[in-house]
Amino acid sequence: MKIDLNCDLGESFGNYKIGMDEEVIKFISSANIACGFHASDPLVMAKTVVLAKENGVKVGAHPGFPDLVGFGRRSMNVSPVELKAMVQYQIGALNAFCKANGVKMNHVKPHGAMYNMAAKDPELAIAIAEGIAEVDSSLILLGLSGSQMLAGAKKVGLKCAAEVFADRSYEEDGSLVARTKPGAVIADENEGIERVIKMIKFHKVKSVTGKEIEICPDSICVHGDNPKALNFVRIIRERLLGENIQIESL
Repeated sequence: MKIDLNCDLGESFGNYKIGMDEEVIKFISSANIACGFHASDPLVMAKTVVLAKENGVKVGAHPGFPDLVGFGRRSMNVSPVELKAMVQYQIGALNAFCKANGVKMNHVKPHGAMYNMAAKDPELAIAIAEGIAEVDSSLILLGLSGSQMLAGAKKVGLKCAAEVFADRSYEEDGSLVARTKPGAVIADENEGIERVIKMIKFHKVKSVTGKEIEICPDSICVHGDNPKALNFVRIIRERLLGENIQIESL
């Protein structure tokens, strides 16, 4: 068995440091780098691309809504045309730093509210997939397992990969529990790790209501802004290898 282990990185900007990129990147296989809309800035983007290259980690764009104050986690009323342009703009920005450092961009993973909205809205999902395909059809869309994003990618003819979360709770329909609700983020590392192993081996996860749902992972996400991210990702990596599950980029 093989699995990708990804983390959202490069989310610091200006005088504000978010996450533990230099430490976390040693344990992952794919990095989703913020592109300046919900977080990051040009210097941070450049440094994070170099950091990923030095650690042999695949680079992906992590486009979000233009909402620094809300960290891209607040929904926006955008049309498919607007969303497509936002995604293309941000891919282009990060790709400039990739080209400058001899790195081939590997994938695109939408961020926050953009991710959650497109997971349920077919039109937004197709807009994202088309936006990616028109820029570079070799890129992989990393989206929520069982979501409209993956369906949109397949409709457009774009490669896609199913993502699951080590540190987030699920609703019965397979969507993520809103961060405004209690229990949305799993703080117990052991609980998170057991859930990951079950998702990989048995394609099941327990929803917030206690009901088991089907889930099929290609990639596991650990959030870099989680205070326990470093310990979480280190232990997950050790456990996966201990279970003879190889960690391999998309």
